[in-house]
Amino acid sequence: MLLQVATDETVTDTINSLSDDNFVELFKTIRKFQWRFLIDFVSVLVLIRFVYYRTYKRSDLFFTFFIFNIIIFLICFLLNKVELSMGAAFGLFAVFSMLRYRTEDISIKDMSYLFLVIAIGLIAAVTKIKNTSDLLENLFLVLINAIIIGTAWIFETNLFIKKEAAKVIVYENIELVRSDREAELIADIKLRTGLNIHRISITKIDFLKDAALIKVYYYEKN
Repeated sequence: MLLQVATDETVTDTINSLSDDNFVELFKTIRKFQWRFLIDFVSVLVLIRFVYYRTYKRSDLFFTFFIFNIIIFLICFLLNKVELSMGAAFGLFAVFSMLRYRTEDISIKDMSYLFLVIAIGLIAAVTKIKNTSDLLENLFLVLINAIIIGTAWIFETNLFIKKEAAKVIVYENIELVRSDREAELIADIKLRTGLNIHRISITKIDFLKDAALIKVYYYEKN
């Protein structure tokens, strides 16, 4: 009888101990998730709102950028809790990064920002530094994201290279659309548009309508 009682007490203590350990582990996971998600979300917000939107003034892709980032983060974070290898994580990242929308063309720049938000979500979810505290891991994530955002911001400025933009215009003064009068053509388009055009390319000439499609190139002001 005493042996039976001792055995029952041992089993009860073991169950209670396991329950406490599971609760502590769950609490640590939730706390790590909260901080990493916060770092991820703030990083993407800064990148898209203060770098991308400031330059391109497009808000239609906000939903796409944030949804891609959040989904990548959640999938990788959850899979990482079941010992997801780094190779598998990058494989998943590669699949998502190659997705294309068939209903609408997305520019190279938009795809580049989509690549960045996916990368930020992946890094925030799977980065792990051995023998360090959660605080140091979070500070490391902040540093990495700051480098990504800073690099994007620098290359969006004219610090290293001037940003060239282009427009296609319909030009009706067909007499100036000649190779020997290119300087006059550029000067006339500059006067009409107010753009500091430095080169042009003639896309199409319509002699029936006395008009031409001309692609003009100019440097954007920051």
